[in-house]
Amino acid sequence: MAHKKGMGSTKNGRDSNAQRRGVKEPAGKLVSGGSIIVRQVGNQFWPGQNAGQGRDFTIYAKVEGKVKFETKATGKKYVHIITEEAAK
Repeated sequence: MAHKKGMGSTKNGRDSNAQRRGVKEPAGKLVSGGSIIVRQVGNQFWPGQNAGQGRDFTIYAKVEGKVKFETKATGKKYVHIITEEAAK
């Protein structure tokens, strides 16, 4: 019988990194095309006008404009990108 414990692998140290999800750009902020607006799991927010959704449910801007959040009567929250032409 061994008197010392063998040098096996540890069972600790496997904590994962934070995912950094949430709203990245506030309402009213001017963003460029391709900017990430929301990182999420599932659809808490839905893409609206001039906004797109990636495979991982990330909402991003398709064009340059201002961010607008809207809640419809159904309870769904939409993210729109309002261009300068549309604002006039």
